[in-house]
Amino acid sequence: MAEITAAAVKELRDRSGAGMMDCKKALTEANGDLEAATDWLRAKGLAAAQKKSSRTAAEGLVGVAVAGTKGVAVEVNSETDFVAKNDQFQDFVRTVSAVALETGAADAEALSNAAYPGGGTVAEKLVSNIATIGENQNVRRVGHVEVSQGVVVPYVHNAAAPGLGKIGVLVALEGDAPADVLEPLGKQLAMHIAAAFPLALSADDIDPALLERERAIAAEKAAESGKPAEIVAKMVDGAVAKFAKEQALLSQLFVMDNKTPVADVVAKAAKDAGASITLKNYVRFQLGEGIEKEVSDFAAEVAAAAGV
Repeated sequence: MAEITAAAVKELRDRSGAGMMDCKKALTEANGDLEAATDWLRAKGLAAAQKKSSRTAAEGLVGVAVAGTKGVAVEVNSETDFVAKNDQFQDFVRTVSAVALETGAADAEALSNAAYPGGGTVAEKLVSNIATIGENQNVRRVGHVEVSQGVVVPYVHNAAAPGLGKIGVLVALEGDAPADVLEPLGKQLAMHIAAAFPLALSADDIDPALLERERAIAAEKAAESGKPAEIVAKMVDGAVAKFAKEQALLSQLFVMDNKTPVADVVAKAAKDAGASITLKNYVRFQLGEGIEKEVSDFAAEVAAAAGV
């Protein structure tokens, strides 16, 4: 049986919003596993679904760059927010975003091996920056969008500088509508994406493993209703369908009015313009999403720094 620490209970409370005793019981049932404990709370109706962790371990910046009908987002991590405000670090993120756009580097490894302006590779420049700034940094991920006709619209939330911030969004609008129609539409959609955190463009694009996890949670919750098996099956199917609808961008309710599905917003814009407009794709990078730092990891880092 894993030891249930006060720090683990606090983290689960921060994640789920559930009460302290419920969190402690959930961790006990899950043998200390935070993800399993979160699912246990949700199955018991004690916590709502969360799209992302309430805290992230990484600092740094997300850079976005657009040229013509292509766009790229790049996340570069640092250890502290202080470095993210450093002019040298910001210039590096801005430059590697431009390199990624120019070279089409598909992932962080390819980008790290790409030539850096002025000599060497991106990886070599990064090593030089680490030595100069005195803090570890890494190129974490790269995301591209492209249209054959139309626009790619960038948006940065919590901008530290032009094209750099905590959340970077790219919206790819395909179509023959004029730029003065597509650009403002793309900007509104990008703001929606930054706020609503869709998991995929459509319900069909959602990770099947994630849907199966939701199905398992819904099944456990429905089983406790005491209803006949056929009713329970319908309850589970309904819960999964509702989850998919709420997480897919095209079926989400537009944050500007909270009643119109995003797909209908795009269709109306196309009708009003008398032109074709398709929301082809998007990228949303939030700094540090998906990175969890456990209290034990932090303690290990402190011990290592102290030479223990």
